[in-house]
Amino acid sequence: MARVGVFICHCGVNIAGKVDVARVAETIGRMSEVAFAQDYKFMCSSPGQKLVAEAIKEHGLNRVVVAACSPKMHLPTFQKTIARAGLNQYLLAMANIREQCSWVTEDREQATAKAIDLVRRQVRRVAHADPLDDVSVSLERTAVVIGGGVAGIQAALDIADGGRKVVLVEKSPSLGGRMAQLDETFPTLDCSQCILTPKMVEAAQHPNIEIRVNTTVKKVDGYVGNFEVTLERRATCVDETKCIACGLCVTKCPVKDAPDGFNAGLSTRPAIATPFPQAVPAIPVINREYCLKFTKDKCGACAKVCPAGAINYEDKGSEEKVKAGAIVVATGYQEMSPAVYTEYGGGTFPDVITGLQFERLVSSTGPTEGKLVRPSDGREPQTIVFVQCVGSRDPSKGHEYCSGVCCMYTAKHAMLYKHHVPDGNAYVSYIDIRSPGKDYEQFVRRAIEADDVKYIRGRAGKIQKLADGRYRVFTEDTLVGRPVAIDADMVVLASAVEPNADARQLAQTLNIAYDADGFYTEAHPKLKPVETATAGVFLAGACQGPKDIPASVQQGSAAAAKVLALFANETLRKSPQVAQVDASACTGCLTCAYVCHYSAIEEKQVAGRQVAFVVAGKCQGCGACAAACKNKAVTLAQFSDDEVFEEMMR
Repeated sequence: MARVGVFICHCGVNIAGKVDVARVAETIGRMSEVAFAQDYKFMCSSPGQKLVAEAIKEHGLNRVVVAACSPKMHLPTFQKTIARAGLNQYLLAMANIREQCSWVTEDREQATAKAIDLVRRQVRRVAHADPLDDVSVSLERTAVVIGGGVAGIQAALDIADGGRKVVLVEKSPSLGGRMAQLDETFPTLDCSQCILTPKMVEAAQHPNIEIRVNTTVKKVDGYVGNFEVTLERRATCVDETKCIACGLCVTKCPVKDAPDGFNAGLSTRPAIATPFPQAVPAIPVINREYCLKFTKDKCGACAKVCPAGAINYEDKGSEEKVKAGAIVVATGYQEMSPAVYTEYGGGTFPDVITGLQFERLVSSTGPTEGKLVRPSDGREPQTIVFVQCVGSRDPSKGHEYCSGVCCMYTAKHAMLYKHHVPDGNAYVSYIDIRSPGKDYEQFVRRAIEADDVKYIRGRAGKIQKLADGRYRVFTEDTLVGRPVAIDADMVVLASAVEPNADARQLAQTLNIAYDADGFYTEAHPKLKPVETATAGVFLAGACQGPKDIPASVQQGSAAAAKVLALFANETLRKSPQVAQVDASACTGCLTCAYVCHYSAIEEKQVAGRQVAFVVAGKCQGCGACAAACKNKAVTLAQFSDDEVFEEMMR
């Protein structure tokens, strides 16, 4: 016989402000299934949980209903509470009377009546619930980290330092990501490479880390604890196992006009080259579109001079399958192309450049070896204008969201300009300044006060090229209410941070969610900020949304902590809320397998005929298969017909 205990939470005034919680407890307490009912101000607090545990023992409760906020927030909390009291943790139901009652109406009577109804339904449902045991699955304690930027490197190092194997996958020829392209970092103005290069080298030398560069994720099969990741290495025509990184092939290559992506299109490079001097690994790659061996079937100079015989023109790339228990996604971001802003001359005017291009111009490893000059004629710019929010907070052409880092890197750029050209004039056209990080506000004030950067509050409307080769920036000063025109030698656009072009494709491969902009979606913005809805897949860095370096490193470590916690046991225990197939009723049509988003249903032979079989480790308990089965052969634990029918009855 069911003896249900019901516990109604006030949630301060979040619930009690609209719901008469005492009346809910009194009304529910009269139900025949209910042995005890009580309200409390904060049920999720330690005293609230203690109240639940004591009531279970004192009143002999064998089922529990908690009426509070969303079960997404506190279901595990109360499951652990009743388990400590000796009750099966799956004999618990939650009624959401905050989001579904108090937060959706101003009418106290309506809110109270609905709360009573929701709690009554959960009481009837849990009275027919069966105890369940966690599913135990095997666990492969190796992690795959996708993305070799600072977030991915940090995650890989932390996991490896925890004693677990890591396969670090990077699609470009070297680790480093966007941070490798930066000159200095805010708010300390320390050298980006001085911080990053030691971490890159540490990752390359770590005995628990295997690095796969020039590699992408082609396919992911399996489930948490038992992923099989198919990696695809593109052809580089250089054998990494033989190359000694002497650089002779680069110096002898006759082609010098291949595009240099690392320098943001401001320079060219040989057809065979390493991306940048501090690259890890320092193995060159052949650009087939420019290599004479592939375009005209001649030359072969690199193969002739290579002392190690590492050049292989027959390289076709390769595939590799890696077994992993967890995946960390740290694929970073790309800079939005300003070409859509035709009024700014983005991509047309040679001296209207992006923030990333400015970084390369002032970098000692950049195309001008750190000398700040105009790309068009090599002259030092005496006046420069920085335009903020190009593509950010602009739904008409760019993105509604704030890119987060632009205010700070523009202040940094303005400082760097004044350091290169002390007597130059620097202007910033901005909407408003967002500097929430530690010491960030002081950094911006330093740019304005110490370096004499002139900030003008207003969005730039147009950039016009003048006859003398300079540029007139039309903006406004909203603080004094007048238009402003500035003649400049160079204009730097703070282009928006946006997801990589292949972000959506990778998300579909990993079976993780992404938002309307293409950034990956976390399981919960507050309680699970680095987890995804797909168990075993974690997020780190700017693939989730615009982030600066400190936040990316923090998330890398947070994701690593989640992986190490997952790997703490030899086997994995997961929720038993999975589908089950009654083989005697199954006709083998496999409609359930067709609708399953997690590839959790396979074909199995039983008594000489084909039936469906659920792989418990893969199943995420969505119930799509149970809904699709015409023969009612598939059921979902905790969603039996009896439980659902009782919940539906008024």
